[in-house]
Amino acid sequence: MSGASTAGAHARTAAFFDLDKTIIATSSATAFSRGFLASGLLTRRSAARTAYAHLAYLFGGADAQQTERLRAQLSRTVAGWDVATVSQVVAEMLHEAIDPQVYAEAVALIEEHHAAGRDVVVVSASGSEIVEPIAAVLGADHVVATHMEVHDGRYTGGIDFYAYGENKATAIVDLAARHGYDLAESFAYSDSITDAPMLAAVGHGFAVNPDRTLRRLADERGWGTLTFKRPVPLLGGRRSAGVSAGVVVTVLVAAVVVWLALRHRRGRSSA
Repeated sequence: MSGASTAGAHARTAAFFDLDKTIIATSSATAFSRGFLASGLLTRRSAARTAYAHLAYLFGGADAQQTERLRAQLSRTVAGWDVATVSQVVAEMLHEAIDPQVYAEAVALIEEHHAAGRDVVVVSASGSEIVEPIAAVLGADHVVATHMEVHDGRYTGGIDFYAYGENKATAIVDLAARHGYDLAESFAYSDSITDAPMLAAVGHGFAVNPDRTLRRLADERGWGTLTFKRPVPLLGGRRSAGVSAGVVVTVLVAAVVVWLALRHRRGRSSA
C-alpha cells in the first residue's frame, strides 16, 4: 500500500499523521460526548449545538469554514470545564470511544514507519488532553496538539496554541529542528485541504480519503492518495462497551430536528 517505503535509508525521518478522519473516522474532540454528559461537564443543550457543528464537519468536507465552526463551538462549550475531570473522562472512555473508529490502514502505516526506524508524530487541532492519550495508545513518539488556556484548573475558552492550518506546518518545522528530522525525506498524511501546509512541509505528502478539492491539489503537487475504509477495534477495547459517543451525538441531533419539526407544525396549525 503503503506510501511508507521511499525515504532515505540513513537520514533521521518522521511520519506526521493528522488524527481526525485520518487515523480515526470521526472527530476526536466529540468522541467523548457521552462521558462528558455523564460527568456533568456537557449539557444536552450544548451537546446538541456541538452535534450540529460535528455533523457539518463530518459531511461538509472538513474545509476551513467547517473546521473553524467546530473549533469555535467547542471552545465555547469547554469554557469553565475542570481540566482534571476532562482527563479522567478521556482515560476512562479511551478504548470505548476511540477503538471502533480507528482505521486499520492507519495502524498498519504507523507500524510500517516504526519498522523503518521513523518517529511517528500525531498532529491534531484537538486539545492535548484528548490527543495525547490517543497518541500514546497508538504508539506515537510525539504529539502536536491544540493547547487550551487554563486558569485555576479550568478552561477559560481561550486558546494558547491552535494546531491548525499553517500552525501545523510551523510546529512540524520546529519539531524537526529539535529532533533532527530531514523533512525532505519525511512523510505526512491528512484528509483535509486545511492541512495542505502540513503536507507541503515534507517530501512525501499523502491525501487520505480526499474530497475533490484535496484530490485536485494532490494531483497538482504530486502527492500520493490513499483510501482508508476499515475502522476496527484495534486498540484493546471492546466495540460493545456501551453506546458510542457518535451514536449519542446523532441521537441528540435527531431529537432536536424532530423538536423543531413539531414546533414548526404546531405553529402552522395555530396560524
